[in-house]
Amino acid sequence: MGYYIRILGINDSDIYLDKLLDDLKSGGLTAKINIQESQSPDSWSLIQVANTNDLVIAQIERNPVIEGELGFDELNEFREEVIDCKPNSSVVWLTKYFDKIKVIYAFQLLNDCFTDDNYSIISTIRNFIWNVTGGILQADNEGFSNEDGYHILWQFSDSVTGDWHMALLNKDNEWIKFRMDLGDKEQREEFKNGLIPQKAVKL
Repeated sequence: MGYYIRILGINDSDIYLDKLLDDLKSGGLTAKINIQESQSPDSWSLIQVANTNDLVIAQIERNPVIEGELGFDELNEFREEVIDCKPNSSVVWLTKYFDKIKVIYAFQLLNDCFTDDNYSIISTIRNFIWNVTGGILQADNEGFSNEDGYHILWQFSDSVTGDWHMALLNKDNEWIKFRMDLGDKEQREEFKNGLIPQKAVKL
């Protein structure tokens, strides 16, 4: 079925595919974008991304948040999903922020996405779209980011390890950014309790 990352955008502006391809080219990357004949390169709902060997590495679906549409239902699922997550301050912030979301771009990442330079193609496309839509990021089995891309909610599996860039709200409702070790159980619990882990490195 594939792994999903998402952009939850606050601006539902058109994403022009020719400009997207130019952005890839400026970064030294090349990709092919497949679009259905019934859709327009400046107003589309589904595309496939392939590398230069015609290997499809991802599918991207654009879902406006409109009642009765998939994007609306997906956002409501996220509202319910985060209720029991930690830290509480991030849950409150996200719940309010969801009211601003106008569109969801869902990236289905296929297995070959993670080989060679393929993921660089996807991350460049993600950043291009995110720069247009604004908003926040979400990834399966990880959680949500704030508007700066720092991770703010714990939805990782218990087996997760490695350093990660995180953020928490302080008493003045400002984001404090830091790097923590996801595999350190003490740091996990401190983060879940809304505290900057003592061993974390502020950024």
